[in-house]
Amino acid sequence: MISLTMIPATSIRRFLILVLWLIAIHSICFGISLIILPIHIIEIFGFTLQEKFFAVQGGVFHLIISYAYITAALNPEKSEKMIILSIYTKFSAAIFLFAYFFFEKHIFMVITSGIIDLLMGLTVMVLYFLFTRGKKHPVA
Repeated sequence: MISLTMIPATSIRRFLILVLWLIAIHSICFGISLIILPIHIIEIFGFTLQEKFFAVQGGVFHLIISYAYITAALNPEKSEKMIILSIYTKFSAAIFLFAYFFFEKHIFMVITSGIIDLLMGLTVMVLYFLFTRGKKHPVA
């Protein structure tokens, strides 16, 4: 049986970098979409909008936070705080999306996004844990 601890650190590092790049690309694409898509297209996903201010604000946030993912992907050894920010961002997004879905409005895209954000956060967290195993963990 293969244990996760048997996977070479270089493989984990490459996979962590790949995942961070994929999350960055996802955030950039999602951010640009929120900014440029017209209201009638956004409404296809279950949202009702009178104007786009909050959609554009969300898009700008996604573009800004993609900086953390890119920075972490470029140099994971020196990006502990950016990786922790990435994990925190994904878990916070998941909590917000689950709360919105269960307490405000049942929109399929909201629960789907919550699940995806949770999985992205868990993936980065596990990979970062495996990447730093055996190393002296610096204080954040």
